[in-house]
Amino acid sequence: MQVSPSKELSPYIKHYLFLDNTATDIQKLRLFSDGNTGVVFSLKSKLISRFDNFGVTNYLPNSFLYGQLNGFKDIYSNNAITLIIVVFQPNGIHQLLGIPANEFLDAIIAIDAVFGKNGIILEEKLSEQNNNHSRIELLNHFFGNLISKKTMSNQLIINDSLNFIISNKGYFSVGELVKHTGYSERHLERKFKESIGLNPKKFGNVIRLHHFLKLIKNKTDDTNLTSICYEAGFSDQSHLIKEFRKHTGISPTTYLNNSGKLANNLIKTFPSTSV
Repeated sequence: MQVSPSKELSPYIKHYLFLDNTATDIQKLRLFSDGNTGVVFSLKSKLISRFDNFGVTNYLPNSFLYGQLNGFKDIYSNNAITLIIVVFQPNGIHQLLGIPANEFLDAIIAIDAVFGKNGIILEEKLSEQNNNHSRIELLNHFFGNLISKKTMSNQLIINDSLNFIISNKGYFSVGELVKHTGYSERHLERKFKESIGLNPKKFGNVIRLHHFLKLIKNKTDDTNLTSICYEAGFSDQSHLIKEFRKHTGISPTTYLNNSGKLANNLIKTFPSTSV
């Protein structure tokens, strides 16, 4: 289930996701970039970062922030899970915390290291609730308190650039962005790394990939992959497959046929026998 935050939080938070997976065998979940950072609350059982060669299970914190991803990250579960994911706007976490977003690049950070003891208190309160309506109220209240103590920074350059990139569905050149904004490539790259965590071109590649995912999700039976590839701005099918594998680790066809999508960018990639 996907739910919008309160109106005053919309410049910071894109949406809340509520996900359940009832499987109790070992599941491999693959997270890849959608251009946003997020906070994950795992309410039933801890997620697992990896299994080492000695059979030791390395658990993730109950709740954690994940930064922008250069590629994909595999996590695991060995029990039923209930997840709440707070998906921030591309520049949302930087606005909330004032910390350069590139410091979170490819990172998973325990919630108390980001939000202090109040993050742990929120985690406990979310676990105590048995309905999502109450959980949404808790999330809106927590993040509402955060923004009430902040002076919103000037995001004019970033917001204008984001609108340009998203409206072009990620298909643009840096030169076009420079011309559109009137700022130098170096200045834009610095602002993007600080506010979003990725440079403009890498962020655009993620947006283009997800535009492609929307197209294949809505494709008709008589639409082939090649035509969608061109519509999404890829030069040919081999270019698409290369970019898709770089971001997700799998081919577009494998993704399309995957029946274990928990979210657009969180999928079950292999059965337990492959772990």
